[in-house]
Amino acid sequence: RFAAWAWHPRKLTTTVRQSGRSDPLRTVFLDANIIFSAAYKPDSRLCVLCSLPDVTLVTSSYSVEEARRNLPESFHKNTLDRLVKDLRILLETSKDCHFPASLKIPEKNHPILIGAVLTKADVLLTGDVRHFGPYFGKKIKGIRILTPAAFLASLERKSA
Repeated sequence: RFAAWAWHPRKLTTTVRQSGRSDPLRTVFLDANIIFSAAYKPDSRLCVLCSLPDVTLVTSSYSVEEARRNLPESFHKNTLDRLVKDLRILLETSKDCHFPASLKIPEKNHPILIGAVLTKADVLLTGDVRHFGPYFGKKIKGIRILTPAAFLASLERKSA
């Protein structure tokens, strides 16, 4: 079963993975709070994410709308509209994804995880310490959960 996608044009640098496919080096799923933060404070370091080589930024329409609902001013919503033009957006999610019973993440956060799974993300970026904090640095269904700071620091270490 295929997920519905909305593609937004973006110049991407590609590399060849060991499987022989030509893919971006990393697919990074952005949680709603990351999108919110980037739209709320456009001069934040989060905007660096859009210019990273070898990274495809993805999110879901669910995340975009959650961020939009929480933005206070139309100025911020306009900034959000500009930001999402650089993202690959999953239009719909499925509830067919099951998580281990040991996973202690509230059901309201499951659409974020499902979006990350459906986009085949390598990393889920979130600032949600309360719900995802115990999983920072760990993998859920093959997706590493990181804060933006930890993700950017890992890229800096690799380039050094």
